[in-house]
Amino acid sequence: MAITEKIYLKNHRQLCSQLETNVPKSAFAGATLDLVFQGEGLEKVDDATRDRLLDFASDFLDCDCQDNPYCGCPERKFVRYLLDLRAQGLGPSAIVDVMSDDYMVYAYEGDVLSFLDSGVRTLEAAEGLADVDGRAEKRDEIRRAKQDLAR
Repeated sequence: MAITEKIYLKNHRQLCSQLETNVPKSAFAGATLDLVFQGEGLEKVDDATRDRLLDFASDFLDCDCQDNPYCGCPERKFVRYLLDLRAQGLGPSAIVDVMSDDYMVYAYEGDVLSFLDSGVRTLEAAEGLADVDGRAEKRDEIRRAKQDLAR
């Protein structure tokens, strides 16, 4: 299961109440993207919530794909965001705190830790493949990325 399937709306009940409808708790669920991040949904929520939702929409849902927001770009952008937070030296707990503050979404620390661990394991495999293929420069590049993610 992808990490983006484990990203949830913070204050979910309050948001449902303001929108006067049930919304899936998952931030990247299709119905959530339709109900929360479209114009009508944004008009119904309080100013503070609207600002965070607009930040989320502009940072992750903005692409030129014909199938936007169902093209996969939002999920890839969010994964890049999580990796950037890790590159800044944040651990799983701090990553959850920052995403919650930035976008009113959250994940469980264990899910973030599992995502990071899976990334390290994937890079270990890629490093081994590069080594077997005799691509020392690529192996070293992957090793550095793995060490940055694992620290």
